[in-house]
Amino acid sequence: MFEMARLEVPIIAIVIGEGSSGGALALGVGNKVLMIENAIYSILSPEGYSSILWKDSSRYKEAAEKMKLTAKDLYELNIIDKIIKEPTSEGAFEKIANSMKKEIKSSISEMLKMDKEQIVEQRYNKFRNMGEYINLDS
Repeated sequence: MFEMARLEVPIIAIVIGEGSSGGALALGVGNKVLMIENAIYSILSPEGYSSILWKDSSRYKEAAEKMKLTAKDLYELNIIDKIIKEPTSEGAFEKIANSMKKEIKSSISEMLKMDKEQIVEQRYNKFRNMGEYINLDS
């Protein structure tokens, strides 16, 4: 992840199913992180989380709610940059693929205007502004 963060080329990550474990951490280093509407993205599975927290993997549904691993939750926390809608109609795969293509082209077009230093700085600033922070000293 350290090496990836220093790359001087744009990184676009798309979570299309389940992004988890160390791979999820690496995806977070992208200049743009996109996510399919019904995908999940977390460093740990809900079963693993509930096993660690409550010593009971059967509480995975409760764990999933607390983990904030949905596209909507992660967008609100500034973890991801965009949610790609997931249609359920005929031809859904093609529609999703076209939406992904559009977002990739848009992101590349945006980042082509940046020099190497700006690409690295944008990635750094994005990573630093993820999530919510609570000051426990006040």
